[in-house]
Amino acid sequence: MFITVHEVGPRDGLQNEAAAVPTSDKVAFVDRLSGAGLSAIEVSAFVRPDRIPQLADAEDVFARITRRAGTRYAALVPNMNGLTRARAAGVQDVAIFAAASETFGRRNINQSIDESLVAYADVVAEARHQGCRVRGYLSTAFGCPFEGDVPVARVVGLTKRLFEMGVDEVAISDTIGVAHPGQVAAMLTTLVGEFTAKPLALHFHDTRGTALANVLRALDFGITTFDSSAGGLGGCPYAPGATGNLATEDLLYMLHGLGLDTGVDLAQVVSASRAIEPIIGHALPSRYVQATARTVPGGSRA
Repeated sequence: MFITVHEVGPRDGLQNEAAAVPTSDKVAFVDRLSGAGLSAIEVSAFVRPDRIPQLADAEDVFARITRRAGTRYAALVPNMNGLTRARAAGVQDVAIFAAASETFGRRNINQSIDESLVAYADVVAEARHQGCRVRGYLSTAFGCPFEGDVPVARVVGLTKRLFEMGVDEVAISDTIGVAHPGQVAAMLTTLVGEFTAKPLALHFHDTRGTALANVLRALDFGITTFDSSAGGLGGCPYAPGATGNLATEDLLYMLHGLGLDTGVDLAQVVSASRAIEPIIGHALPSRYVQATARTVPGGSRA
């Protein structure tokens, strides 16, 4: 079985870093990840610079990366202006970001759930008209930092609305890292029964150390697309206490150990993470990266 690893490090990973990362280093980071064989890389977001200053150079990054055949280079677009900017930069894969929690949506994009979906419907329609592939994130699907538990029925209903507006894939997202395998099984029993596994992706954070266990459980339901971030970079500026995304290296180590094909060279992902580490100014949380640094000279293979 082939598993698609959707790399979000350059966007979701770097957006929450305190240190300003130069454009040239972002480009090199993306190029190294491309060289590792990743088939989907979320490069940046076309958002207001005052909202996420770290991603203010989205146009420049897209203009300078080396695009590898077989790799999709995606960008988050919050509105029609973001879509226009992304298309001008040659972006063919775009993503929108909806919430399963009213409070989180208000704090993140200053809109209610319904208001955001009405606005996104126009963005998706125009993106599809221009031949773009569209991904829909559904954040806080497993829990909200402000409201607590999120009903499965709400997640199912919002997923249905995203598909009805024309998105190709919905990434069910554990924005604050509260999901556990039992909850994942309960969620996927309903979601896969309603939509099948193919158009669903899962986006886990490792705040409570359950991300890999959640992936393992999701494999039982036929899910074949998982988001991860090189080195375990990331968090969420609008979710207090949320730590990094599931590390790409940790995910690959487990998937390859299970005999699953990803098409990705683990050692090259490690090299990409090690190159960005001194630029962000702190150690990477990936357990695999830490382990290879301690036990293997250069950490290039295990």
